[in-house]
Amino acid sequence: FTTFFSQLPDPAIEDQGKDYIRPILNKYAAVCVRCPGYGTRTNTVILIDSEGRVTFTERNMINANVNQWKTSTYEFKLHT
Repeated sequence: FTTFFSQLPDPAIEDQGKDYIRPILNKYAAVCVRCPGYGTRTNTVILIDSEGRVTFTERNMINANVNQWKTSTYEFKLHT
């Protein structure tokens, strides 16, 4: 397995299409996207510590208003 995983990612594959895809990723992979007819309406963060405790926080836009957001946080422990 070490040999297989040491080959990832393959630089030859990574470079294919980068001139096409990178501008798209830069535009739409931001933390918050705002474009006419398209944009971020939900942000989610999941934190897991070394003891299996999870904090799940999600922020949702209310009524498509960029000035109104509702944040919900849930905490729980993973079962082993």
